[in-house]
Amino acid sequence: MTVTQQRRGRKIMMTPGELDDFLAGQRTCRVATVSADGAPHVSTLWFAWDGASMWLYSVVRSKRWTQLRRDQRVAIVVDTGEEYDELRGAELSGTVEFVGEIPRTGELRAELDVPETLFARKNFGLEEMPHDGRHAWVRLTPEKIVSWDFRKLAGQ
Repeated sequence: MTVTQQRRGRKIMMTPGELDDFLAGQRTCRVATVSADGAPHVSTLWFAWDGASMWLYSVVRSKRWTQLRRDQRVAIVVDTGEEYDELRGAELSGTVEFVGEIPRTGELRAELDVPETLFARKNFGLEEMPHDGRHAWVRLTPEKIVSWDFRKLAGQ
């Protein structure tokens, strides 16, 4: 996994192992895309993290999908915590790729075996991914990751 060194907040930055565990254990992310007029659009999705890439299973008739087809740049935030000293999260940004058929119907595609298994287990409690003919896969292999874990401030 490539992680850009953070200039500020190094004390609260997650280690690569902490970041990997955090992303693998979370379920929901917020995806920021760019509208045709340059306005940001943020939506919520479930995701799968394979240790190097974030996999999003998006409805192909959504505003998010339309915007990503036009401009593949994206920023994604995953975070948790209620109290200040519990806040943890990561922002991943870069350019997405579309993987597999659109919409996804379940054609054999080795590249999707891992993300579909991870996604199905985490979100549906299944061993195989159900396909509804409305969703397709988007992969973000982040160019930049910024993370924070405010629990590390305890005792300082």
